[in-house]
Amino acid sequence: MKRDEFLKLLKEKRYEFVDMLFTDIFGTMHHFTIPSSYLKEEHFEEGLGFDASSIRAWQAIHLSDMNFVPDPETAFENPFYKHPTISVIGNIIDPVTKQRYSRDPRYIATKAEMYLKSTGIGDTVYVGPELEFFIFDNVQFEYKENKAFHLVDSVEGWWRTGEAENPNLGYKIPYRRGYFPVPPHDTLQDIRAEIAATLQKIGITVEYFHHEVASGGQGEIDFLFAPLTKQADNVMLYKYVVKNIARKYGKTATFMPKPIFGDNGSGMHIHISIWKDGKPVFAGSGYAGLSQTALYFIGGIIKHGKALCAIVAPTTNSYRRLVPGYEAPVRLAYSSRNRSAGIRIPMYSASPATKRLEIRFPDPSSNPYLTFAAILMAGLDGIENRIDPGDPLDRDIYALPPEELADVPQTPGSLEEALNELEKDHDFLLKGDVFTEELLMIWIEWKRKECFELKIRPHPYEFLLYFDL
Repeated sequence: MKRDEFLKLLKEKRYEFVDMLFTDIFGTMHHFTIPSSYLKEEHFEEGLGFDASSIRAWQAIHLSDMNFVPDPETAFENPFYKHPTISVIGNIIDPVTKQRYSRDPRYIATKAEMYLKSTGIGDTVYVGPELEFFIFDNVQFEYKENKAFHLVDSVEGWWRTGEAENPNLGYKIPYRRGYFPVPPHDTLQDIRAEIAATLQKIGITVEYFHHEVASGGQGEIDFLFAPLTKQADNVMLYKYVVKNIARKYGKTATFMPKPIFGDNGSGMHIHISIWKDGKPVFAGSGYAGLSQTALYFIGGIIKHGKALCAIVAPTTNSYRRLVPGYEAPVRLAYSSRNRSAGIRIPMYSASPATKRLEIRFPDPSSNPYLTFAAILMAGLDGIENRIDPGDPLDRDIYALPPEELADVPQTPGSLEEALNELEKDHDFLLKGDVFTEELLMIWIEWKRKECFELKIRPHPYEFLLYFDL
């Protein structure tokens, strides 16, 4: 809706408050709220001031003033507040220069879409993410100088087969056998259904939802493809809804990639396609029905895949998931129908309109604005430089012997390794000023701190290995 329609709706629906939403560079959503009577027309131009020095990796304290400008196109009735509230996502503006803020991830996503148009390759990029998550009944964790532990629990968990639940009914999901079980094994159908219904109410079209492979409450809810920035908005709202509905049921949800050892982790498989003048650019007569443009796009993803991991798999925990054998692909190869490849070409339909690529190594701990933008920029670099992706790998990559895998590039083994790759390979992100050198160096600096903090702490498993030496 437009600004005037938004203001008219405030009065007609008698909303008491307007809730302002934005996301920092690490993918954490923030908000502040104002009475609806306080919102004026000029706020859609000048914005509302806030302290940006209190947001991680944003402004220094002596430059703390920034403005939030609401985007009325994103407005939705908030389903979680007692008082009638309309929520709106916005853009961050520098109050001095009046320009959009370079560290606002939503601006980076918007610039990526603008850069695509400037190349002439296409005018729209559609993104369809599949985010997996866990819903737990209990989560506890602590780290102190003399002790460390974490505990996650779910009534579905296979580890509970011997627990006295008064009574224990035995309907537990074995490890890696949680894909599509029916109730009573699947205890979360009603929660997923309420999440899906809530998403529909706030304007996000759900396609389907189900239990996922892992034991202990893993799920997935897929929604319809949308343009890049809009879809990044949707991902943030999806996380918001999942967490709040879980809390409503007395449970907790996490998008942490690997919360359970020895079972599948949570990925964010990203379907992506480029269109121009209403026609699919990726459809053609080549391998798996792809165009040469799509193959060059794959070439860019493979070439820059290791550097991309620092953005699309941005936590130390991401690399507990990116290990062979758990459906998380670690090889930067492409193949049709093949879920062991880092880039898959779905073959559900022969229609050119459905022709797309699925990038399978990202995970939901990533910031969707940065992740979608970075993948697009890597692919566009492949198109612009006509990067040959090589031959497809139409075999079970997990089962290939080492000599056959020797020439197949692999995702980094740690966040630290991924950051090293990004540090030396990021020029493709700087095109069109989509990402800035300053932002990337700040990102690398903060993420290196995370790696260091993990590195210097004893791990509980080390006591099992080494205490009696």
